[in-house]
Amino acid sequence: MDQQDLIIHLAAHVGGIGLNKEKPAELFYDNLMMGTQLIHAAYQAGVEKFVCVGTICAYPKFTPVPFKEEDLWNGYPEETNAPYGVAKKALMVQLEAYRQQYDFNGIYLLPVNLYGPEDNFDPRSSHVIPALIRKVHEAKVAGDRSISVWGDGSPTREFIYSDDAARGIVMGALSYNEADPVNLGTNREITIKDLITLICQLMEYDGELVWETDKPNGQPRRCLDTTRAKERFAFEAQISFEEGLRRTIDWYRANAA
Repeated sequence: MDQQDLIIHLAAHVGGIGLNKEKPAELFYDNLMMGTQLIHAAYQAGVEKFVCVGTICAYPKFTPVPFKEEDLWNGYPEETNAPYGVAKKALMVQLEAYRQQYDFNGIYLLPVNLYGPEDNFDPRSSHVIPALIRKVHEAKVAGDRSISVWGDGSPTREFIYSDDAARGIVMGALSYNEADPVNLGTNREITIKDLITLICQLMEYDGELVWETDKPNGQPRRCLDTTRAKERFAFEAQISFEEGLRRTIDWYRANAA
């Protein structure tokens, strides 16, 4: 496949719960417009294949765990990230429609929460792992004996290391050509409470955790069924969660300034 015949759409206006609450209209409009126009332009230009990277936020709030791709339409997304999730899910519908009418080869991949070196560590817009790593690091530097964490710690999340996610996207781009959306994940679920505890252990911080229970938890649970990715294009994640966290923490410590 020639390079000019493939587009992988990774661009997004994205952030954590705070940004989703602050700018729902921007997240809806920006993600819908950049995606739908790019898909249409790719079709018009005769691009051979389009890989659209979606979001786990497209799933309904109370999806049975582990999330199966066929459950995508069985309810409305969690309220705080619904504008973002719905906008991204609309691109899946567009690709299906263009496949039906124009025989346009577009695939839709659904990576779970990503993390890794060079992540966004800005506390105004970062996701949970970089936000917590920065919070713990700054508490250690300042000598603070406690840190605050949003919610009550009960929600669960699944995370995939950036190298694994990139490899899964490339594998799908090279060998998957069907309309069915495909989850990319690890099939490992962890509570936010256990996550922050693990980060504190890896960063050797023994201060108190103060839970801000007036802040939103987000979606109650997230864990993917990754069977389809394994069956359709032999993808399985390889980096353990603890190893991925260590690499991310080491990168941030080296670049925190």
